[in-house]
Amino acid sequence: MATYNKFQCFVEDICEKKHNLGSDTLKVALSNASNAPSASADVKLADITTVSVANLDSVTLTVSSSSQTSGTYKLVLADKTMTASGAVGPFQYVIIYNDTAANDELIAWYDYGSEVTLASGDTFKLDFGTELFSLA
Repeated sequence: MATYNKFQCFVEDICEKKHNLGSDTLKVALSNASNAPSASADVKLADITTVSVANLDSVTLTVSSSSQTSGTYKLVLADKTMTASGAVGPFQYVIIYNDTAANDELIAWYDYGSEVTLASGDTFKLDFGTELFSLA
């Protein structure tokens, strides 16, 4: 299973109103092993060297739920299956960013532990579990 990692800037970005996670468009970017994201240094998508996602059918994520109960906020994303129409990768990191935010601010990334390459017709499933994150 992939390992979830939060960009440290995400905490400040929430407090400074850069995200409206209930309505903003969240997307996926991919990065390879030699361009690993940095929790403390990377702030916006342009800070990361990414691999092309042009051959993927869609990189837009669907928010299933963005709500709080008893003071705990949870962001739930629908699992995403991406289909390649040509070669994609190699990539090891799946980066989640806010495409609506002015600078494509970063939220989190998943480390898959080793590089993945997709051929035309291959699929890759992003399984977000029960929630992307919770905030109490």
